[in-house]
Amino acid sequence: MELLDKTINSYFNIWLGPRDPRVKGWLLLENYTPTFIFSVLYLLIVWLGPKYMRNKQPFSCRGVLVIYNLGLTLLSLYMFYELVTGVLEGGYNFFCQDTHSGGEADMKIIRVLWWYYFSKLIEFMDTFFFILRKNNHQITVLHVYHHATMLNIWWFVMNWVPCGHSYFGATLNSFIHVLMYSYYGLSAVPAMRPYLWWKKYITQGQLIQFVLTIFQTSCGVVWPCAFPQGWLYFQISYMISLIILFTNFYIQTYNKKASSRRKEYQNGSTATVNGYTNSFSSLENNVKQRKQRKD
Repeated sequence: MELLDKTINSYFNIWLGPRDPRVKGWLLLENYTPTFIFSVLYLLIVWLGPKYMRNKQPFSCRGVLVIYNLGLTLLSLYMFYELVTGVLEGGYNFFCQDTHSGGEADMKIIRVLWWYYFSKLIEFMDTFFFILRKNNHQITVLHVYHHATMLNIWWFVMNWVPCGHSYFGATLNSFIHVLMYSYYGLSAVPAMRPYLWWKKYITQGQLIQFVLTIFQTSCGVVWPCAFPQGWLYFQISYMISLIILFTNFYIQTYNKKASSRRKEYQNGSTATVNGYTNSFSSLENNVKQRKQRKD
C-alpha cells in the first residue's frame, strides 16, 4: 500500500505540481487511496444495497434521521460562519484571490475547508438512509454523481488550492445545506410534514448557487491573479454539469407534478399532490378526513 501511495503521489505531483505544504499530514489528505476506497465502497453499497433490502422490511430510522440532519445543519452553519468571517478577516478579493496573501485568515479558511471536505464523506449517509428506508426512487443519477464526485474533487482542492478563490462555492453550499438539512430533519417528524412547503425553493437556491459560483469563478479568469487557472476552468465545467442535472431534476419533479395537479383538477379528482411524496399527500388527506368526522 505504501508503494502504491508513493506511485500515485508522484504522478499527481507531475500532473498538478507540488502540493500545498500547509496541509501536509492532515487526516485523509496525505494519500488519495483512502478517499478513492471510500468512493468505491459508496458506489458498491449504492449498487448492492437495494438488492439486499429487496425482500426486507424498510427501517424507520426516524430518531437517527433527526439527530443526523440536526448535526449536519449545525456543521453547515458553523462552516458558513467561519468561512464568511475568515474571508472578511483576510480581506479576500471577490474577483480573484490567490492562496497565499490572506495571512492567518488563509489558515482559518483551510481548517474550515477540511471540515467541508470531510462533510462530503459524512453525507454518504444520505444515500445509505434512502437504501435502508427503501426510498430507492431518490437514488437518482444526479444524487449519486454529486455525492461520489464531491469527496474526490475536494481531496484535490485541499491538497493544491485549499484557500483563496476556493472559498466561494463552499460558502454558498454550506448556506444551502443549512436550509436543506434542517428541512430533512423536520420532514423526519411526521407531524411536521404537511407544513413543509419550501423544498422546491431549496432546489431553486441550489441552481442559483451554481450560477453565482460560475460567475465568481469566471471573474478569476477575466481578472486573473496567482490562483491557478486550470482549477477555475474545472470548477466552471463541474458547475455546468450540475446545472444541467439539477435543471432536469427540477423539471421532472416540480413542473410535471404541477401539470399532473392541473389534470387531476380538470378531471374532478379529489387526490392532492403537494410536491413532496405520496405519503405526505396521504397524511394530509387523513388529517382532513379526521377533521370532517369531528365536525
